[in-house]
Amino acid sequence: MSGVYMSLNKAQKLVKIVELLQRRGGVRAIDLMGRFELDPRTMRRYMADLRDMGIPLDDVGIGDERVLSLDSTYRRTGMNLTLTEVLSLHFGRKLFTFLDGTQFAADMDDAIERLEPAISRAHADLASHLDRKFMAVAEHSKDYTEMGDLIDELITSLIYDNPARAEYAKPGSSPSIKELEPLTLATYRQGLYLFAKDRGDDRIKTFAVERFTAYSRLRLEHFTPPTDWEPESHIADAFGIMNNHPVSVVAVFDPQSAPYVKERTWHPSQALEPLPDGSLRCRFHVGLGPELESWILGFGGSVAVEEPPELIARLRAHHERALERLA
Repeated sequence: MSGVYMSLNKAQKLVKIVELLQRRGGVRAIDLMGRFELDPRTMRRYMADLRDMGIPLDDVGIGDERVLSLDSTYRRTGMNLTLTEVLSLHFGRKLFTFLDGTQFAADMDDAIERLEPAISRAHADLASHLDRKFMAVAEHSKDYTEMGDLIDELITSLIYDNPARAEYAKPGSSPSIKELEPLTLATYRQGLYLFAKDRGDDRIKTFAVERFTAYSRLRLEHFTPPTDWEPESHIADAFGIMNNHPVSVVAVFDPQSAPYVKERTWHPSQALEPLPDGSLRCRFHVGLGPELESWILGFGGSVAVEEPPELIARLRAHHERALERLA
């Protein structure tokens, strides 16, 4: 019989264990360990998982001979996931593949595994083939496999409102020491970014997580996040994730590129003006920065920027350097 249970995943084993614990008189711990081939450490972890899920356990006796059962007042209410909910879980996990190798991703996998028994029998077969029917194509991702401990420390500081002392290195610069009040962890293009108040100059800034060379939360300290903090407002004027002072940007796209530009909302402030020759004038109110420049440069000679002069000068310099390298 134990061989049958060995083919089950963790979530399925937990369901079977709950069923056994509902028997009159309960079941001995040593019998559960033998049936599911669990070592003492794994057995203790399974019991802790059940308690974390709100399942009331009675534990009588000592050692492996102790008897485990469910409180007599416990009644399993049951839960089924709809196919749409299953799809949502599947896609949600796929969007975080860039965190594979970190504890964050492992915890997500474990949570989804616990929910698998809630998939109705009618949908179980369909759900088993979702990887072939739906997928999320990954963008160019950053590598966080060696940053698991730092990310765990960062997330913990966010949850408990602990300030943190960090070393942060911008490209081409030496690390600088910062004391931060972390407010929000955001994902953008397969990367992690922290919105945090820099106590050094009393400003909320955006930090790329991979640029932290050290991060330690101040466990005995707490701060109060601003009551009016809204992360969406922090990047409202950003053309991406990095926020700068917004200015008026006007660019004209030729008839070949205009249809592509019209297909998407590139920024909430955009206003599109079709021109008689089929080209498209696009207006933004955004902060200048590398993200905006890279986007415009991606259209090559199909776009002409009309304002602001500062952006025109930067783009001209980029094109001139490109011509020099081609020469």
